[in-house]
Amino acid sequence: MKIAMDMLCRVFSHALDIIEEEQIGASEHHSLRVAALCVAMGKRLGFDNDRLSALATCALFHDNALTEYRLSERDLTMFGENMLLHCEKGQNNLSSIPFKHDIDGIILYHHELGNGKGPFGKREDEYPFEAALVAAADAVDVLHRLQYVPAEKFPTLRDKIASRSEKYSSRPAINALLEVLDGDMLESLRNENISRTLDENLPRWEIDLNEPGVIGIASFVSRVIDFKSHFTHKHTSQIANRAWLIGKHYGYSHEELAALYLAASLHDIGKIATPIEILEKPGALNHEEFQIIKNHSRDTYVWLCGIPDFDLIRKWAADHHEKLDGSGYSFGKQGDELDFNTRLIACLDIYQAIGEPRPYHNARSHAETMPILYNMADRGLIDNGITKDLDDVMAEYSMRDVPFLQ
Repeated sequence: MKIAMDMLCRVFSHALDIIEEEQIGASEHHSLRVAALCVAMGKRLGFDNDRLSALATCALFHDNALTEYRLSERDLTMFGENMLLHCEKGQNNLSSIPFKHDIDGIILYHHELGNGKGPFGKREDEYPFEAALVAAADAVDVLHRLQYVPAEKFPTLRDKIASRSEKYSSRPAINALLEVLDGDMLESLRNENISRTLDENLPRWEIDLNEPGVIGIASFVSRVIDFKSHFTHKHTSQIANRAWLIGKHYGYSHEELAALYLAASLHDIGKIATPIEILEKPGALNHEEFQIIKNHSRDTYVWLCGIPDFDLIRKWAADHHEKLDGSGYSFGKQGDELDFNTRLIACLDIYQAIGEPRPYHNARSHAETMPILYNMADRGLIDNGITKDLDDVMAEYSMRDVPFLQ
C-alpha cells in the first residue's frame, strides 16, 4: 500500500497552523503560504522533485516544535534561548521522516539572516540555501500578513522588502522571493485561494506502507497531538505503542502493524481543534463543552478525507468513540459497522484514558482500569474478546509506558 505523503503532510501542517494560531496568535494558513512561496522559489531555481518535496515539507513544518512548549508563556525574542530550542527541536522532529533529499539544517537555521546576526550567528555560506528560502518566506509573511495586503499597496511592499533584506533573510534568498512574489502570486496566497494553490503545486510524494519511515511519520504526528495539553502528553504515543504490541500478539504482518500504528497515531488529530480550556478543565464538562469535544472524532474523519486510498486507516482512526450498541459518536455506528481494528483502537483509547492522570481523575493501575473496561464490555459497549486480550497482554506493564517494540 502506498501512502500519499504530500497529502498527509498537508493534514499535519493544518494541525500545526491551528496550534500556532492558538498559542502565539499567528495568522491563519501561515505554513501553507510559506510552503507555497518556497515551492515557487524552488521551481524557479530548478530544484528537482526530491529537493522540492524536501523544501516544501520543511516549509510546512518549520514551526513544528511549537507544540512542545508554550511559546506564548515565554520570551519570544528572536535571539532568546527559546528560539534556539524551537529550531533545534523542530529539526530533530523531522529526522525520522524518510525524505529523498538531505534536509540537514533547513529547519535548524530557518531564522538566520545571512549576516551573522541570527540566533545561531551564521553567515549565508554556513547553512543550506533552503533554510534561507524558508526564512525569507516565513519572515515576510509574519511581518506583512501577505493574505491581507491590498493590490494597490503591493508595489510599495516589494520595494520595502528589497531595501531591507537583512530584516528577513539573506540577500540571495530575498532576491529569489521577489522573483516569484508578483501580483498573481499574492492573489494565490489569499485565505480563500491558498489551499488550491498548494494542491496544484505541491510535489507528489509517496512512500510504501512497509517502509520503516512510516513509523517515524506516525511518531512525529503523535507528538504533535500529545503536546496540545500536558494532560495528554503521552496519550497518543502510548495508544500507538500498545496497538503495535497487541497487533504482534494477533500475528499481524508488518504492513498490517504499520497501518494500525499509523491509524492509532492519527486517531486524535481532530482534537487539535478543541480549545485548550476544555481539554484541561479540572471538573466535569457541561453539555455544550462535551458537544465541542465530541467534534474531534468527526474532525479527524474530515481532515483525513483528502488522502487517497486511506479509507481503512481513516475509519480505524475516526471511529474510536463509536460503541457496539450505537450510542457512541460521531456517526452512531454499531455492531457490524465496526470492524476489528476499529474496535481495537476504541478499546485501547478507553484503556489509556482511564489509566492516565486527567484533570478529573488520578492515574490508575492496570488492576484498577480493567474492571471499568469489563463493565463496558458486559453492557455491550465495547468488544468483550478484545477486552480480555488487553487484560492479558497489558498486565505485565500495568500502566507503565509501553516502549515501541519493533
